[in-house]
Amino acid sequence: MIILIVDKIDQNIYTFAEKINAPSNHPDFYMKNLITYEDLRQYAKVLCWALNSQKQGGLKNKDIIIKYDYLATPLAEALFALLIEKHLHPVMETGLTPAMKAELYINSSYGQLTFNPPGKEELYTNAAGVVRIHAPEEIEAMTEVDPRSIMENSNAARPFKQTIEKRKLHGKLAWTECAYPTEALATKSGLSIENYTTRLMRACYLNMPGPAREWQKISERTTEVARWLTSLDIKTIRMQSELCDLFFSPGDNRRWCVAAGENIPGYEIFISPDHRTVNGTYFADLPSLYMDKATYGIQIEFMDGIAMRVKAMGGEKFLLDQLRADGGARRVGEFALTDASISRVDHFMAQTILDENFGGEHGSCHIALGQSLSETFSGPPEMLDKMMMDSLGFNTSSIHWDLVNTEEKIVTANLADGRKVTIYENGRFKMP
Repeated sequence: MIILIVDKIDQNIYTFAEKINAPSNHPDFYMKNLITYEDLRQYAKVLCWALNSQKQGGLKNKDIIIKYDYLATPLAEALFALLIEKHLHPVMETGLTPAMKAELYINSSYGQLTFNPPGKEELYTNAAGVVRIHAPEEIEAMTEVDPRSIMENSNAARPFKQTIEKRKLHGKLAWTECAYPTEALATKSGLSIENYTTRLMRACYLNMPGPAREWQKISERTTEVARWLTSLDIKTIRMQSELCDLFFSPGDNRRWCVAAGENIPGYEIFISPDHRTVNGTYFADLPSLYMDKATYGIQIEFMDGIAMRVKAMGGEKFLLDQLRADGGARRVGEFALTDASISRVDHFMAQTILDENFGGEHGSCHIALGQSLSETFSGPPEMLDKMMMDSLGFNTSSIHWDLVNTEEKIVTANLADGRKVTIYENGRFKMP
């Protein structure tokens, strides 16, 4: 094992004034000009709120891992400073650059591809929280890479990921993810970097006097809706739009959950349905970026829980390859709805954390192909072993791929007492 210790190469080359006035095509433009220090500090406070909201009693004298892409350094610095103020222990972990990823996926041996550094599992086993900041330098940089290499690398970390999920499920690890604006994200979204930054800040409520307070209100509101949906004792659900007509059963021992805190922004309310009951057609009209590859216009026909007919206007081969990943890749692991009256995301943002929370005019829904979400199990977490998951229709897979539909839709539920109620229409939940 070789350990690389790298300093910022241009740290002493430019004066502070030169960095502040750097042109938009200069690397330091992203580091200094996109978001003011005060807004970065507010963003950091929101992320701290997100972690604390998931931990009973809050965070106390524990390690907090900040995993970030290097273009997100300004936000990572603000978060680091805030954690130091709170007497916590920030541990910094920088993501691989596109060039590093290309070397790993294309030129490495199998041993290098599946290597997990010593100490990493111990770190994540003892940490109280993780903040993942996405700030890609390039979009679709891995287009020419064999997806099997990426999958092998991901599969090697599966035991490690399962440990993380188990800790999250038992409330021992708080995890939140967010995005930081980059030129690559803006370009892919068809926006200027300034417009993209403004939209991202608005989506995260950073333009409000107290963003963390706003997120607490959102959490309370979405939690109220989730409790209402769980209380209805829904037996079957039908979601209809111009290009979708999907049926499924939420399944036994289920509860609806909210994403506020787990993602910033996080407006969605979701459930992991009984994957065996999914039937009908689904169309994802919002482009999808998964494993750094773009797929457009995905149309899926489900029969008895399995995606039998699948088409895409773009990226179809990659889609079909992913559906062969394992036995659960063709099944649904999540169904989610986002209320347009809460969500401030109204444009494609080329980042799943934002796009799966699309509000716009009609709100949105999304399904995820692959792994179910264990937190939607209503019983004690320790009961949800593999046998229980199989018996209740929780899906198991190495993938979890969110596919978003933004059409005007109506969602109706058939209840255990025989009533039929509309739970979502015109982009909003219909809670009494």
